[in-house]
Amino acid sequence: MDQQIDVTLTGTDSTIEGAAYPIAYGDKANAYEFKSIDGTLHLIIARDADGEWVRLAGTEPYLSSWIDELAEQIA
Repeated sequence: MDQQIDVTLTGTDSTIEGAAYPIAYGDKANAYEFKSIDGTLHLIIARDADGEWVRLAGTEPYLSSWIDELAEQIA
């Protein structure tokens, strides 16, 4: 199983550094949890029935572009 993935997301004023962790059910990751280094951002994404990445939970407010940025970096 994959380990921590270093991730940088684009914020409105600056970049947000953190790490994504796979959430697995069975032998592969079905979702990913992102936590920023400074603790201000938490995001959980997963693929929906159509294979698109969607936000399941996390801090508010958030930028919808973070879902795509996170998905690209974990791919």
